[in-house]
Amino acid sequence: MTVGETAEREDLLAAAVVEAVEGTIAYSGSVFLRSRDRRSVVLAATCGVPPSLLGGWRLIPVSSPIPIAVAYGSGRTVHLADAEETMRRYPQLAVALPYAFGSCSVPVGTGGETFGSLAIVWAASPGGEGLPKAQRRRLRSVADRLGDALSALRARTGDPVECDPGTVPVETPAPSTAAVRVGLFQWDSASGAFTADDELCAIFGLDPRAFDGRAETLASRLHPGDLAAFRSCAREAAVKGSTTTRRLRLPDHEHGGEGYRTVELWVRVPEADDMRARAHLVGAVVDARAGQVAVAAVERLRDGLFSLSPDGRVTYANRSALRLLGVSADELTGRLLWDGLLPWLSDPDIEYRHRSAMISQAPASFTACRSPDRWLAFSLHPEADGVTVRVVPVGQPPPASAPSASPPATATATATAPARLGVMYHVLQLGSALTEAVTAQQVCEVVADQLLPAFGGQRLAIYVVRDATMHLLFHTGGHEDFLEWLEGVPLHARLPGTETLTSGTPLFIESQQALSRGYPGIPTDAVSSWAYLPLIASSHPVGTCVLGFDEIHPFTEKDRGVLTALAGLIAQALERARLYDSEFALARGLQQALLPHRLPKVPGIRTVVRYLPGTSGMDIGGDWYDVIPTDSGVCLVIGDVEGHSIAAAATMAQLRSAVRAFAAVGHTPGDAMAGVNRTLFDLDAGLLASCCYIHLGAHGHRACAVTAGHPPPLLRRPDGTTDALDLDVGPVLGVERASTYPETRIDLPPGSVLALYTDGLVEEPGTDIDVGIDRLRATLAHARADSLDELADRLLHNARGSSYRADDIALLLTAIRSPRPA
Repeated sequence: MTVGETAEREDLLAAAVVEAVEGTIAYSGSVFLRSRDRRSVVLAATCGVPPSLLGGWRLIPVSSPIPIAVAYGSGRTVHLADAEETMRRYPQLAVALPYAFGSCSVPVGTGGETFGSLAIVWAASPGGEGLPKAQRRRLRSVADRLGDALSALRARTGDPVECDPGTVPVETPAPSTAAVRVGLFQWDSASGAFTADDELCAIFGLDPRAFDGRAETLASRLHPGDLAAFRSCAREAAVKGSTTTRRLRLPDHEHGGEGYRTVELWVRVPEADDMRARAHLVGAVVDARAGQVAVAAVERLRDGLFSLSPDGRVTYANRSALRLLGVSADELTGRLLWDGLLPWLSDPDIEYRHRSAMISQAPASFTACRSPDRWLAFSLHPEADGVTVRVVPVGQPPPASAPSASPPATATATATAPARLGVMYHVLQLGSALTEAVTAQQVCEVVADQLLPAFGGQRLAIYVVRDATMHLLFHTGGHEDFLEWLEGVPLHARLPGTETLTSGTPLFIESQQALSRGYPGIPTDAVSSWAYLPLIASSHPVGTCVLGFDEIHPFTEKDRGVLTALAGLIAQALERARLYDSEFALARGLQQALLPHRLPKVPGIRTVVRYLPGTSGMDIGGDWYDVIPTDSGVCLVIGDVEGHSIAAAATMAQLRSAVRAFAAVGHTPGDAMAGVNRTLFDLDAGLLASCCYIHLGAHGHRACAVTAGHPPPLLRRPDGTTDALDLDVGPVLGVERASTYPETRIDLPPGSVLALYTDGLVEEPGTDIDVGIDRLRATLAHARADSLDELADRLLHNARGSSYRADDIALLLTAIRSPRPA
């Protein structure tokens, strides 16, 4: 897609999600689009709640029991009136986002094809009815119109309507009251002509329809003492050719004209070389009165007040709040309240409170102790555009324990005994995500994504045991040399990364001094604290997981217990994944051994083959290809045994041998296919197979083709026209023993290219196979054909770029050479 086309799609998504929110009781909405591999739906646009609050729910597997995925997969509306219904029907979502909200998810698509899902969220109290039926119909209508628009965009631009997991979602903030008014104008200082927009007229207290377009009229509205400043601003801008500003006073018309308010005049000259052109000015009048009045009122309060953006960053704090927190405005503004600036607030539970307030749109509160013994009470008051926080001192510490609710009404955060609800949230997500991870790399990425945020670490390394020595499997954060001294060391070495594994006991090292005392001479790099977790599965040492902290990190008793429990969970997942990786490599090796290692050279033609294994699992497929020289010419064969298993691969090998045997003894294509069909019955494999068999004569450019339920070959002629060959199709192999297979005569002009392929190249979930065949035909027609290898790579370009292929792909290209001149 071009930049313009990308922007057009982003505009469509943003407009739809805004319309969905504004037309319902919702305060937030989101659009998810399918990924290229169709295994997930990916967050593409939001309105209201920022993506950071959605945690790990930016990419959702389509098989997950999550409303967004269910709406996408089923095509149905998923309406959850409140938190109780969410817990009952979708407990995995309720565990990950345990807040009081209702939601409605609907599919986005058109013509039977689904592109993604649209969801909205509202504040819900127990027992509520949720989204009214009329608003549900409206939401479905918005989603349908979005689907139609995306389909039209695809037809015009070729946009596949997919979302890459790495793409930054389109964000539309929640609506809020404007604190600043801006009026725009153009001013010819030579003639005095003044063109103003409606907002500027309103700032000056003028009726836009009655304004006469003269600068003098505006000047007459100013405080008499500012007339000279008004005129000098224009002169200075014209002389300097740069932006000039002045503060001017206007009567306060909203309060009976008594008193004045201050506005700012900004004037500049557009690009101009001569003084005559510089007489033309443009600019703005800025009226920040509402914001100034609000700030002044808040600054008078003795209570601390500060404002958080929807993602939790401090956008403003009054003097009382800064004094109570013990920080300056420069230090606090733009920071997350819990990100470490104030150690006594660095607790995941505080993040939980903010997330709860934003998602449920219900007030929340907590107390915290600023060292040594000053207790502060915080109350959070959310709206869709952010949270206002009130902080006041309390006379005495709260009770050591208080009854909890869901969510709790009050929490106590201290530096010595932090609550770890936030950590447990990440733990639950880690356990859920590890069940979805298949390969060792995926397991490591899940551990890094969940463990580091949960405990505030900056670095993570996973070492595994091979041949009784340690080897780095995964590393993230910090520098490349983090723990490089552990690479290749034997298990009996006296190092923290090996001793934790041989003893089975985690090591928590809270300072560089502690490390040096226990293990003299070990480099510390810039790390200040470490957690070494032994990964042991079924009493078998798998490896060591190491967390590194750039700042000193005290490990509480609860931290140590949670990390110790997680080590076993990670070890089991990693061992399972490594076994999968090994078996996967073995299966792929077997599959490659069953296919031809090279194609024979045949006079008059050139052949190129490509084979891409599926990525959906360890099992191997039954696709095969062959080029068989015979006394009467050459046979081109491609086939596909159903299923992905060792049985499918074994059947494929036997069918390939049968085809070669029938071709070698000179059977016609139809008789050869019938013989292969009988062979499949004799094998009693219980499997079906498709096949396409084309015999090219030794002289001329005539061919005879048969097909057993296989996708039609494509023929690109020398002039570039490309068609799917219309062959007489026989039944799939293995359906009926006595099946016969009609032959079709075809012409292959010199300079033409014949493409045989398996259905993995043209099939897409939810799309008719004819659409995929026609897309391949168009690509073959428009691609350059002077290099057969480049042509093959071009036809497989999209398939190679996909991280997920549900089926194997085989492609056999044959170029018919032009006869050499005598």
